[in-house]
Amino acid sequence: MEHAITIQSEEIELAATLHYPTNQQPAVQADCQRWPLIIICHGFIGSRIGVDRLFVKAARTLSAQGYFVLRFDYGGCGESSGDYGAGGLDVLIEQTRRVIDYGASLDCVDLSRIILLGHSLGGAAAVLTAAKDHRVKTLVLWSPVAHPHNDIVRIVGKNEYEKLPRGGTIDHHGYRLTSRFFESLSQHQPFEQLRKFSGDVLVVHGTADEIIPVDYAPLYQKMFWLRQQGQCDLELVYQANHTYSTSSSTTELLEKTGDWLNFTYKRNKEWNDWTI
Repeated sequence: MEHAITIQSEEIELAATLHYPTNQQPAVQADCQRWPLIIICHGFIGSRIGVDRLFVKAARTLSAQGYFVLRFDYGGCGESSGDYGAGGLDVLIEQTRRVIDYGASLDCVDLSRIILLGHSLGGAAAVLTAAKDHRVKTLVLWSPVAHPHNDIVRIVGKNEYEKLPRGGTIDHHGYRLTSRFFESLSQHQPFEQLRKFSGDVLVVHGTADEIIPVDYAPLYQKMFWLRQQGQCDLELVYQANHTYSTSSSTTELLEKTGDWLNFTYKRNKEWNDWTI
């Protein structure tokens, strides 16, 4: 079962789709069984549908495994109101937190199992949100951006970026990106903030990624392993591009993600039982 909803983030209306667990009929009673929640954070000028419907496929696959899944459009993207290029990573973080507010308010959501799944720039936004918001217990990062400013400048084109007047805008595929947008990207460094997150992390990257270097994946794992708490696992999808566009790449990506979430839950549950 899927519901289209709207989530308010200050003056911006965020369009979203909520997927209920389909392995059994969702209960509505106050004492109902509680299910984990996955929130999908899309990438730069993306949408909650994803390239080749990646996030739709992910949401339906994971909801069939017993998860609430909430995918949403950042302001100015997809069907949401607002202007994407007017803000920056600070705005994406706040909008992600408003979506967490909504998800955490749902009946039957297990608040001990709130998971952020971020792709590309959404991966960086997920890391930065988790560093600030302790309601996030687990991170799944697909092809995550590591250096927001440099990575997005490379995507936009250095020559185009250098045309940006201070206080002005440049046009990128119809999105008007402001100097504030790029300034915000330079102010947020995932590698510096990730140690504030103590939960488990899965990093997945395609070896044929043409947008974000696959070399970022082991760097993320190394930085997460330097924390005092929390595990970090790395999975590579061979010959997959940035958006896992082939059927085999998508299938492998979703299998690795679902298997890891299931394994991590069982591992933590067994550890908690043992310590008790």
